[in-house]
Amino acid sequence: MSGRRLALVTGASAGIGQALARELAARGWDLALAARRAERLEALAAELERDHGASSLILAEDLTDPAAPARIEAAIAARGRPALALINNAGFSRTTGFSDTPWVQHQAMLQVMLTAPMELTHRLAPTMKTEGFGRILNVASVAGLLPATGGDTLYGPIKSFLIKATLGLRMETEGSGVKVSALCPGYVLSEFHDVNGSRDQVSSAYPAWAWSRADEVAREGLDALEAGKPISIPGAHNRVVADLMRLLPPSLAYAQVRRHAGRLGRVSRT
Repeated sequence: MSGRRLALVTGASAGIGQALARELAARGWDLALAARRAERLEALAAELERDHGASSLILAEDLTDPAAPARIEAAIAARGRPALALINNAGFSRTTGFSDTPWVQHQAMLQVMLTAPMELTHRLAPTMKTEGFGRILNVASVAGLLPATGGDTLYGPIKSFLIKATLGLRMETEGSGVKVSALCPGYVLSEFHDVNGSRDQVSSAYPAWAWSRADEVAREGLDALEAGKPISIPGAHNRVVADLMRLLPPSLAYAQVRRHAGRLGRVSRT
């Protein structure tokens, strides 16, 4: 059996999740890689073994299925190794507006980005506490620290929930050897905006300096987790925005976010 500990990463087939898997492998972890696209996970697993000597368990799962967290837990247990790190990263957004988006798509967002992370945490955290060692990183967003944005109405509130749940769990696990942190990136160069169809809008609305690289975000998030920080916000500009929004009166913060949504064409600019 490998002497390396095992980390579960959801949404590991691309973007921040893929970068987090690479960074964890470089830091001496084996991986349980969960995502829908098995072929991408297999390619990543081969890369991690070649470059870092990491072994990987491929979990081709769709987290929109409410039964997926139980299957993931069972697949890991069948290998006889506990997952001592959980990276809740899987996610997506819908930018077509609340009323114009079919409820089934909203329901899928809630399942993947809110229910599944909480269920996986509930399933895996007890073993971490028993072992006296664990790491839980919830990939949220700077959007979770701001007023919700029109057009992508549920994304920010879901991330806000994830941040607050992270802080509550962190409080519960103090002194147990389990570290819990929320990673709150801003705009990241990945497939995320291609999938939700907003690539052209966000690329034209924001300059190159406003974008972070996925590998940088992953490194900073894992460093913050190890350092015991409750929240990490990669990028000085994102930290300034988050701090500013906390200081502004709610009406002004709302106006700023509304202007942002207008630039992206998600609400009227008037």
